[in-house]
Amino acid sequence: MAEPSAATQSHSISSSSFGAEPSAPGGGGSPGACPALGTKSCSSSCAVHDLIFWRDVKKTGFVFGTTLIMLLSLAAFSVISVVSYLILALLSVTISFRIYKSVIQAVQKSEEGHPFKAYLDVDITLSSEAFHNYMNAAMVHINRALKLIIRLFLVEDLVDSLKLAVFMWLMTYVGAVFNGITLLILAELLIFSVPIVYEKYKIDHYVGIARDQTKSIVEKIQAKLPGIAKKKAE
Repeated sequence: MAEPSAATQSHSISSSSFGAEPSAPGGGGSPGACPALGTKSCSSSCAVHDLIFWRDVKKTGFVFGTTLIMLLSLAAFSVISVVSYLILALLSVTISFRIYKSVIQAVQKSEEGHPFKAYLDVDITLSSEAFHNYMNAAMVHINRALKLIIRLFLVEDLVDSLKLAVFMWLMTYVGAVFNGITLLILAELLIFSVPIVYEKYKIDHYVGIARDQTKSIVEKIQAKLPGIAKKKAE
């Protein structure tokens, strides 16, 4: 009678240890923790998470450098010029490499073939199923955005509509100082710097204080606005 009990105990121990494994990647609750990869969307979000937290310095540096150079180029030149120069630069690299490999093959009398043969054989066609999946995912976000726009402009919640009005009023002053490309450059610098600084210096405490203060101010404003207190009571 002791053996089934031992087997049951070992089974429960193994089950509990198995159940604890998925929480390991996201354990600790730290800002840099990435949730467990369960779905394709979670995998994409974790890839972006690792990118902005500089998990792979070479990969993040390449993405950050190329996007920053592109934005700086757009700030100095037109979109047509930037796209044309990028295509010319890419073609210069590929054509030069193709001619170089052809010369090497002719001198060495080798039969390596086309240097980009492996990439030319890659199937990059988009299936109808994948296309519909992407469209369905996009439609979810589009419908959500449309619903939010209707709520804000038709004043379903007075406080939310006032928040949008104040934000747009502040953006008029921002737009008078910065153009769109400059704002994108600043946004990229913040995206690739703030998360790593947040993780390094552990400023959760100060963020929590600021959040509590903001919540207190919003509650005071809601209490003074007509009709809001009655709506909350209902």
